[in-house]
Amino acid sequence: MSARVPVTALTGHLGAGKTTLLNRLLQRPGARIGVIVNDFGDINVDAGLVTGQVDEPASIAGGCLCCLEDVSGLDAALDKLSQPRLALDAIVVEASGLAEPGALAQMIAASPVARVRPGGVIDVVDTVEYFATLDDGGMPPARFAVATLVVLNKCDLLPEAEREATLAAIEARVREVNPTVHVVRTSGARIDPALVHDVAMSEDPPDQLPLGALLRAERAQHHHEDEHDHEHGHAASASYRVEGPVDPGRVVDLLEDPPAAAYRMKGTLAIATEPGRTKGYVVNVVGRQLHVAALPTPPDGGELVAIGMGLDADAARARLAAALVPATEPDPDGRRRLERLRRLSG
Repeated sequence: MSARVPVTALTGHLGAGKTTLLNRLLQRPGARIGVIVNDFGDINVDAGLVTGQVDEPASIAGGCLCCLEDVSGLDAALDKLSQPRLALDAIVVEASGLAEPGALAQMIAASPVARVRPGGVIDVVDTVEYFATLDDGGMPPARFAVATLVVLNKCDLLPEAEREATLAAIEARVREVNPTVHVVRTSGARIDPALVHDVAMSEDPPDQLPLGALLRAERAQHHHEDEHDHEHGHAASASYRVEGPVDPGRVVDLLEDPPAAAYRMKGTLAIATEPGRTKGYVVNVVGRQLHVAALPTPPDGGELVAIGMGLDADAARARLAAALVPATEPDPDGRRRLERLRRLSG
């Protein structure tokens, strides 16, 4: 897969549940995650709350990240955490509650650090306080325009009689500025980590610090909470593999129009450049963010995986199969379209 580490921006208003969501991601086994914590103020309060991290978090203090004139602090942290020796699967930037998601997303996308790529913007919403803090009923909040995943949190704290109407009203406001964004309803900031990063193993990597495992063991004693965790379900996935080069035009069509409910897609593919010669690519889709990069060595065939809440696995797999059509002859137009996406990926 791509050598670039995906960088996910974790945003949300003060008290929405960002740190809780981050801790839940870190408490799950199966991936190595780097953390960048930003605070508004001189003391990194949130850094003290972040637990179970694989590596020491890189903390940026002294002001709201998106208001800093010199963004070298972010770039330095990304450079540190994307070092190949750390072998991180993902980096999460937990921004201050005062940060603007659009500015942070732009900083990540424009970072000169060659080993990273944008991994999406998760915006956490406090559904109880939403209309008192974020939305006065005029223009809907512009912050949702750049989000790839909106987490409607604290749903359990809404009055039961008003819960569905309130959640529907908030989601409608979100979709006024971002009609295609993926929206997840949750309590206690519980989301499936598969929406954020790859979970390849059921246990921690051998060299991972044991903090996450200790925290999970402690949580396992709270049976009620574990049962409540299960109520929120898991992301579904679908995959398809084919031997040999594939039709690049069909792949581009799929990347630009993913299967319904697919939040993430990833994969590798080989395309014919001339008879007997192929070129390899790695593709990643997060929400409507798309990243394509060339591989130094073309793979033997093509493989794509789609992941999402509410994903119809059979229908998604059929879409993947239709895209990964074997094609031994060069397709100049399809390759041009794929190369265009690669150039736009930076």
